[in-house]
Amino acid sequence: MKHAPTFPTTATEPLAGEPTPSALGFSMPAEFATHAACWMLWPQRPDTWRYGAKPAQQAFVDVAVAIAESETVFVGVNDEQYENARNQLPAHIRVVELSSNDAWMRDVGPTFITHPDGRLAMVDWEFNAWGGLKEGLYFPWDKDKRIRCKISEMLGIQRFEAPLVLEGGAIHVDGEGTLITTEECLLNPNRNPEMSRATIEHWLQEYLGVSHIIWLPRGCYLDETDGHVDNLCCFIAPGHVALTWCEDEQDPQSAICREALRVLENATDAQGRRLTIHKLPQPGPLHIADDEASGIDRLNSSHPRLPGDRMAGSYVNFYISNSVIVMPLLDPRYDEKAKGILSRLFPTKRVIGVTAREILLGGGNIHCITQQQPRV
Repeated sequence: MKHAPTFPTTATEPLAGEPTPSALGFSMPAEFATHAACWMLWPQRPDTWRYGAKPAQQAFVDVAVAIAESETVFVGVNDEQYENARNQLPAHIRVVELSSNDAWMRDVGPTFITHPDGRLAMVDWEFNAWGGLKEGLYFPWDKDKRIRCKISEMLGIQRFEAPLVLEGGAIHVDGEGTLITTEECLLNPNRNPEMSRATIEHWLQEYLGVSHIIWLPRGCYLDETDGHVDNLCCFIAPGHVALTWCEDEQDPQSAICREALRVLENATDAQGRRLTIHKLPQPGPLHIADDEASGIDRLNSSHPRLPGDRMAGSYVNFYISNSVIVMPLLDPRYDEKAKGILSRLFPTKRVIGVTAREILLGGGNIHCITQQQPRV
């Protein structure tokens, strides 16, 4: 992939003497804590989404409507798509003009943090489009880099600029001091090549208020995000995680799942608890069909999407809202089984399945296009 030079891809140290969020008492709540709202972005990029993003837009509408059953939903839209989005989305979903390069709010949006005194703030990570000039998924990413600053001004909250290239999908926390991530992503030289594991752990602790980090070796097979943990494993409650699981030992995903299981079985969280692991079946394997690869602009500056390419489908890529779980429907062979497991894991919430293949064709899924704003 060829790119022209653009923004720097490495972060800088905080100003000397400037306190970090952790030093001020802020920390990141778990996704299963109560939300005030959910933030999303509107898909329109023609080299990511086929046929002018019309099929993907319908899937995004379905996700927004499902989440809006239990919390306020904001959808950020580029000016040229504002009227279209406003007409497609129900009136109770808030449409705001918020320009972006693509629609992955989990990764380009803020990581919200809270303070015991009731304050809300955010972490503004460095963003380099999942790999920078040589390995990133698209170019440019200038609008994406401004999203966090804009949301902080819209909400009137403090924004902490972190000295770390990181996307929101690369981390999950339990809200009690534990963070889970993958070596494949955060130790990838296309993110923070000048930083050691210890340095990365230090900044995660300082900006998210965590004290214990669990490192899984790899993310899902052929995940173009370089192994985001939110496609493989997530916290569903203190001491409990959901893990995607592949029974077929001939599938490369099987070894990844078993590696992760070994780490999780031998891990404890920040409170000293052993983890309870709940397996979700892997859909597929899923591949891009010939007709699904058509209608996409082919640009040298973006990740190609070709017929036969395997997609990193996972039922772990669901969203936990206040009263519903919004999960992707990806494979009729496994959809109901996955839905049943999630219903048992979240007995007080209603599980809503959304047909999500169009989102997966763009490279992610429901968790990837959402970002929770905690209630304070």
